Amino acid sequence: MNNAVNNGHDAIWSGTWVAERLGVELVGDDTLTDLLGLALRRNPKRAHLLVSHVLGKHIPQSPSVVHGHGFALGRRVRELLGAEEAARAVVLGYAETATGLGHCVADGLGAAPYLHSTRRPVAGVVTAGGFEESHSHATSHLLLPEDPSLLVGDGPLVLVDDEFSTGNTVLNTIRALHERYPRRRYVVVALVDMRTAADAGRLSDFAREIGARVDLVATASGTVRLPEGVLHKGQELVARYEAGGADLGAGSGAASSRTSGGDPRGSAAATPPAPAHPLPDGDRTPRTGPRSHLTRVDVGWPRGLPDGGRHGFTPAHRDRLEAALPAMASRLAEAIPENAARVLVLGFEELMYAPLRLAQQLERTVAADVRYSTTTRSPVLAVDDPGYAIRSRLVFPAHDDPADGPGERYAYNVAGAGFDAVVAVVDSVADTRELHAPDGLLSRLAAHTPHVVLAVVPSYVPEPLYAAALPEERPAMLPDPLRGPAFSSYAPEEVGWLLQDLSDVTLEAPTEEREEAIQSGGAHYAESLPVEYQPSEQYQELFHAALETSAARIAQAVGVVTDAVIAERSPRPVLVSLARAGTPVGVLMRRWAQFRHGLDLPHYAVSIVRGRGIDANALRWLAAHHDPRDVVFVDGWTGKGAITRELAAAIEDFEAGGGAAGFDAEIAVLADPGSCVRTYGTRDDFLIPSACLNSTVSGLVSRTVLRADLVGPDDFHGAKFYRELAGTDVSVAFLDAIAARFPEVADAVDGAVKELLAGDRTPSWEGWAAVERISEEYGIHDVNLVKPGVGETTRVLLRRVPWKILARAGAGADLDHVRLLAEQRGVPVEEVGDLPYTCVGLIHPQYTRGATGADGKAVAV
Repeated sequence: MNNAVNNGHDAIWSGTWVAERLGVELVGDDTLTDLLGLALRRNPKRAHLLVSHVLGKHIPQSPSVVHGHGFALGRRVRELLGAEEAARAVVLGYAETATGLGHCVADGLGAAPYLHSTRRPVAGVVTAGGFEESHSHATSHLLLPEDPSLLVGDGPLVLVDDEFSTGNTVLNTIRALHERYPRRRYVVVALVDMRTAADAGRLSDFAREIGARVDLVATASGTVRLPEGVLHKGQELVARYEAGGADLGAGSGAASSRTSGGDPRGSAAATPPAPAHPLPDGDRTPRTGPRSHLTRVDVGWPRGLPDGGRHGFTPAHRDRLEAALPAMASRLAEAIPENAARVLVLGFEELMYAPLRLAQQLERTVAADVRYSTTTRSPVLAVDDPGYAIRSRLVFPAHDDPADGPGERYAYNVAGAGFDAVVAVVDSVADTRELHAPDGLLSRLAAHTPHVVLAVVPSYVPEPLYAAALPEERPAMLPDPLRGPAFSSYAPEEVGWLLQDLSDVTLEAPTEEREEAIQSGGAHYAESLPVEYQPSEQYQELFHAALETSAARIAQAVGVVTDAVIAERSPRPVLVSLARAGTPVGVLMRRWAQFRHGLDLPHYAVSIVRGRGIDANALRWLAAHHDPRDVVFVDGWTGKGAITRELAAAIEDFEAGGGAAGFDAEIAVLADPGSCVRTYGTRDDFLIPSACLNSTVSGLVSRTVLRADLVGPDDFHGAKFYRELAGTDVSVAFLDAIAARFPEVADAVDGAVKELLAGDRTPSWEGWAAVERISEEYGIHDVNLVKPGVGETTRVLLRRVPWKILARAGAGADLDHVRLLAEQRGVPVEEVGDLPYTCVGLIHPQYTRGATGADGKAVAV
């Protein structure tokens, strides 16, 4: 075929203008002109530019089309390598044009980590390598992986570029990397392979020279036939055009025809283009008309999630992004007018993948025709002709303080394209005064669309591998965590207890004595322990029946809250359970992360005491061993939200007192019936069987203890290990029963997580409001004596002196154990029609030992 072939489309090929004037021809696959157009470079090293219709760089394209082409290439690479080799592969993309394409190939490959080269040095990050791209206007590429071992290993290295013209860049890359990180196999991937036979032979010779296998995967292949003197002729043509005085003709002679992929409007209904004519340089003059409206949107980018592959992007990062996309796209959609028919999501130079995935999700969210492209460093001539690939050009100053100094940047085929809104996505390094200046990108866009939306993604900067601990956080000052089997019946890897062992100290007191002391102000509830409730055979049967009924429901909630944490909080969170109700949940979350993501997460249990705060020494230990920003506090459920508020105040006091900053006080819980937190597995109030028992479902560990004569200023809070109760311990059986249901709920978790992250999770604190109302209605006048929810009600019946149980009318089997305990303790159960919880436990509001019978059962007051 020759350059005039358009594969049957009644359209002008977007390379016709250059082909007619320079004599350039594309020869190869029939699909070549569907994939490529031509333009003229403003570059002394090469005259022509192959302009991809499906890359999403110069020509706005459907984001699904862009992602689909890269993903399909990744699938082909996986088939080529086979499952075993594909699992060991690493994908490397080229800056700036192929950074997004490389991401998409990694997506198609599956489990491969991804890294792209960069032209942006990052302070504190060691360069792992580099190479030159000889024909480019900006040649130096840096490799800055966060994990230095990413490029080490013998698995296949998959190199991704948008096109192969000579193969020189690939040769330079492999040569540079092979000297430092030799391996046996390389796979070269591109949308189009345009090398000559001689160039292809050079790559084969090089592979034999280094003793490695090099495979090639491309969507289409061909060659570019260049007449003699084309470079000089092209430079002359560009100079004449930019001088503005030359009559360059009417292009193909069919200027009223629609282009095949080159038209920035991308639709058959586009306005017929005028004959070719010179535009003012960069189309600098704003169009007449009303000023565009600028909206800044916080998309809620997950904390700690890299904005791309500059420092590495792992499958776990991709999972986090996938889970967060619906919510982020929803925030963008809210800023776009409902009547917008055409929307462009515009990425920024190397930042291609994040805007692409946002655009792809937005495409599914709004009714508008969504397109995607990015800004670029590449200087290209713009000619408003249907046979030319670059129809318009916006010019603006660089706005990310580039290492090579200030200069012009460009956005192609945006001006005059009829977009009703443009969403500009930049990283935070590029959110500068230059971006917002009168001649900056945002102003340039505002001249051509009525709505500009700015979304800023946090620029990810790796933390130093080793950080010196602050003097007050020296690890040697605090002991190592307690672990089973010496402390608790959990396996040692399941949880480390940041507690001191008080097993040999007598701390138990009769429930009635404890309640009188607590309510009279003579003692704090954390200064003693209730006598461990020994369940009857009937009660144990209820526990096992409840576990069988609810195991799948709990497994799904575990999966949802864990995946939400990984998506929004940290790709490798440090789980810190609030002992002790949070501990089984933390262990289950750790097991889910292993099952679903192959992650081996650290997990600890710490003490928090209402009115006294969290164990500050435990926080110091955590800060000395982990990044506080990775710490996620875990609890079983919320009631009225007292512990949620307690933790927030405690973290604030800890930082104010000179403790390490960065701890996030938001708790992740299995169930949030009180609507107190944003990270939860469910907001339903149902029976979590671990609430039915005390230590025998929590690793045989007691409640935590904080008493001045036992816990000094440099000690962890205390707890007991009830070894003597091993015969009735169901801690591990509880975990195993729920973990066994993980495979069957995996698909449901995926859907539930996407729905959760896309929805409005703002805490309403309706639980707290309900508790205040109940406290007044029942004459208690103390919210601490009102314990809402199935879990808290169970605790009242097991540990405190209960007065009444309020049960929602019609509540079923979730309350069987509550009714049994209430019957055993002589506590009335009162059905209430409009209760926001399944049940609420009321502690006796005027308790003295005289207020109960001799058997300790409650009496009316």
